[in-house]
Amino acid sequence: MRAQIAALMVTVAGITAGLAAPASAATVTDETGAVACAAVANHPCVWQEKDGGGGVVGVAQVSAADPAHLTLVQVEVRTQRTWGGPWVTAASATTVQAGFAKAVTPRVVTSDLTIICATGGPLLDVAQRVTTCTNPF
Repeated sequence: MRAQIAALMVTVAGITAGLAAPASAATVTDETGAVACAAVANHPCVWQEKDGGGGVVGVAQVSAADPAHLTLVQVEVRTQRTWGGPWVTAASATTVQAGFAKAVTPRVVTSDLTIICATGGPLLDVAQRVTTCTNPF
């Protein structure tokens, strides 16, 4: 029984690290709360913007992309009703354009646990696309 609990904790820690590290590497928040994205080729920068009405909007952008090629950016707001339950997409947005691309989801109002996930990279080269998520909030 202890071995099963330990294995579960290691799995949860690994998933948490996998979700946190890519998102934190791509964004920097200054003292005013403004988000600045690191210029990493074909790597989406993802963050959430909360409004006063309890809603959240998912935002993602790929800024260091080749202007001669089409860039895809897809962002999703995902919610989880119960701990350990499935993450369900509540809102999503996709943008395809040459070079820099940014996508913003519709506003989602929920009291459930929420994460923002984004996929970005070259439209025609799936192998170079990167997916990253924020920490649950």
